[in-house]
Amino acid sequence: MPDVLIVVVDSATPAVTAALAEVTADGVVVRARRVTVDARAHGELLAPAVDAVLREAGARPRDLAAVVAGLGPGPFTGLRVALVTAAALGDTLGIPTYGVCSLDGLGHRAVGRTLVATDARRREIYWAVYERGARLTDPAVNRPAEVAELARTLDVRAAVGEGALRYADVLDLPVVGEPRYPVPEALAELAADRVRAGVPGEVLTPLYLRRPDAVEPGPRKAVLP
Repeated sequence: MPDVLIVVVDSATPAVTAALAEVTADGVVVRARRVTVDARAHGELLAPAVDAVLREAGARPRDLAAVVAGLGPGPFTGLRVALVTAAALGDTLGIPTYGVCSLDGLGHRAVGRTLVATDARRREIYWAVYERGARLTDPAVNRPAEVAELARTLDVRAAVGEGALRYADVLDLPVVGEPRYPVPEALAELAADRVRAGVPGEVLTPLYLRRPDAVEPGPRKAVLP
C-alpha cells in the first residue's frame, strides 16, 4: 500500500484537536498537530486548526485519503463540532470517514489495567477500563464515587485522563499525569487498518450517552384570566 495522508479531529473534551498523519504499510506518523484546550470555542478553533496542520505539512485537502474523528463520549455541543467537520470534509473531498471512541485515544497505550476518565460535567465522568490497550468495558457515564466502586470490582490499578485528575481523591487510584486528552497518534493508529484496507467510510455516530442539556420548548401553557 502506498503511504497516504489522513486528517484526525477530536472535540469530545476541552481539547480541540486536529492532526495530519501519514499512514504507512507498518505504522503511523503524525506530521503536524494543533491542540488547544478551550471548552467554549470548539466551533471557532477546529476548522482553522485543520487548515493550519495542512499548511504546516505542505499538504492540500485534495492530498487526503481519509478523515478520522473521535466519536466521544463527550458533551453534546462540543462533540458534534468534530463530527460535523469530519463529515463535511469527507463529503466535499469524496473520501471515507472513520470513527474512533475518544476514550480509546487515551487508553490505547495503557499497560496495566487502567481506568480512562474524561470530564462529563454535572459532577460526572465518562469512563472505560483498558488493559494493554484493549477496552474491557463499554463507555459509560457515572458519578466518580460509583466509578470508584466499579473500578475496585474490576481490579483497576491506575487511572488516566482529565476526569481522573479532577476526581483523583474520590477515585482513590494512582493517576498518570499525561495524557489528559485523546492523543491524535492513538486515534490514527486505531483507524489505520481500515485506511490501509480501503474500508468504505462509516456514518459518524456520536457517543453522547445522555440527553443534551438543551431541549425543545414544550407547548405554551394557557394563561388563565
